Parts: sequence; structure tokens; C-alpha cells
Amino acid sequence: MTVFGHLPDGRAVRRIALRAGGLTACVLTLGAILQDVRLEGVAHGLTLGSDRLEDYLGPMVWFGSLVGPVANRIGGARAMVGGVERQFPANQDGRHTLHSGAASLCHKLWQVVEESAAHVVLAVDLADGEGGFPGNRRVTARFAVTPPACLTLTLTTSTDAETLVNITNHSYWNLDGTDRWPGHNLRIAADHYLPVDDDLIPTGEVRAVAGTGMDFRDGRVLVPGAPDVDHNFCLADRRRGMTDVLWLTGAQGVRMVLATTEPGVQVYDGRRAARPGRGVYEGLAIEAQGWPDAMHHGAFPPVTLGAGETVTQAMAWRFERG
Repeated sequence: MTVFGHLPDGRAVRRIALRAGGLTACVLTLGAILQDVRLEGVAHGLTLGSDRLEDYLGPMVWFGSLVGPVANRIGGARAMVGGVERQFPANQDGRHTLHSGAASLCHKLWQVVEESAAHVVLAVDLADGEGGFPGNRRVTARFAVTPPACLTLTLTTSTDAETLVNITNHSYWNLDGTDRWPGHNLRIAADHYLPVDDDLIPTGEVRAVAGTGMDFRDGRVLVPGAPDVDHNFCLADRRRGMTDVLWLTGAQGVRMVLATTEPGVQVYDGRRAARPGRGVYEGLAIEAQGWPDAMHHGAFPPVTLGAGETVTQAMAWRFERG
């Protein structure tokens, strides 16, 4: 563990390098950011990161970080929780909540509670009412690297009052180390997806991918703008055991397989996301999570966690060279 930098208030942000088999993953205590992923025999990193703390405090706030307690969007920045209407930060166009706004886990300095050469456990406490979300909550994130080249993230959240929980990792991936991701082949084990309105809020329809540009069941090369992608792909109607759900293969043959317990995966093409000095479409955001805006759609898998309850969300990335 090394010091990565210091926040404006002087607190140190630490960088933890995890190694096992042919994989190295680096995690920051700020935002539980997955800052770097390296596969033995590949000359470049596989996820988009930065060596400068100031980047993560500005334009890269969602690059590699954990977002929540509710990732993605809450339409109208309000919802009923425990019989009470709650108001949340309206940080998207002054109308909707995106990634929990200023209350997001990406802004938190996490505590290191356990560490070894191949794993680290980070924790953070969220106060009742912060950002409008009820409940005193404890969130832990366990990152572990296992041979031959697998990174697993296990998220555990407990609460003392009914609340909303839908946390995810918001990493951007480019398996070729190039300036743009075109040439990557994407396969998703999803028969349905969620159409969205002009504000990217789900309409409530669960649409079959067949015959649409969102059909990635057999795998195909994704092309920028054909179509624009910032959608949830519906993997299941509830949380389940760890299941392989998405395969991403770079033009040079490096492959990543995503497994998760979560019923959805959001894929974002990065058309408005850029690292300092870089362009858009550099990486694909792939976020295993519950379905967005679920609190407003009774047919969606719920993201409610009851008082005294604990929920575990897990995801794993496996890498191999072609």
C-alpha cells in the first residue's frame, strides 16, 4: 500500500496493488476506485485510469469508482421509501438523480479493514438521511485476485432502516490500449433491454432485443452511434448465483468475461466521457447492477433493503490473451 495523493483537506488517498497468477489490479481508497488492471503478457492496461488524483476529483469522478448507494438514475429525483417520499440530489439536468449525486460512494474515502497480497476489504459508513437516503448503512467492498487471471468484487450493505441499495463498479474498459474502442466484439446474454426517454430514464417497457440494434446475444462488433448505447440489458428477473453474462473481446484478442449476481448490466459507449487530453469513445463502461429507476416500476426487480437486512452483490472479471 502506497500513498497515491492527498485530498484538499490533507487526508491521504492510498493505492493498494493486488497480485495473483497473471493479473495485477490496483485499487484506491478514494471511491474504492479500480485504478489499473494489468494482464501478464499484455503491454497496456485494460481499464481506463489515471496516475493523478486531481483527475479523479474532477472529470474522472466515475472512472473505475463504486457508485451508489443507488447507481444509475432515479427519475424525478424522488421516490417513496418506507412509506415516506424521499427527495434526492437532482444532479442530472436539475431533474433526476444520477449515481446518487454528491452523496455517492465515489466521493468517499474508504477505510482499509483487511489486506493481503491478493485481496483488500474496504468499508465506509453512510449516515441516515445523507443525500435523502434513509438508514445508517455500512458498505464493504472486497476486491480479490485469484489465478489464473480473475478479479472478484463482493459488495455487502447493511441498514437499520428501509432504504434503497443498488451499487456498482463504474469502470471503463479498452482491451486494446488504443485511443478508441471500435473493433471490440461484445456479447451479452440478455433477451431484453430497457428503452429510455430523452433523459435516459427507463420508460417502463421491457423490450425484446430481437430485431433491434441492442441484440448482442451472438456477439458482434459494436460501432459508435450504431446505435448509441447507454442502456440496461435485462439478464434476469431477480438476483441469482454468479453467472457469466457478458463477453468483451478486443481486436488484438484479449478477452474479458463478466460474471455477476445482478439482474442487469448497463453498457455505456462513452460518447460523452473523456479523460483529460483524450477523446470520447475511448472505453466502454460496463456496470453490473439492478435495473435503473426500479423504485418507480413495480415489474422491475426491487432494489429495496429492509431494516436490519443485509444484501450482497458480486461481480467478477476473468481475463485471457487470444
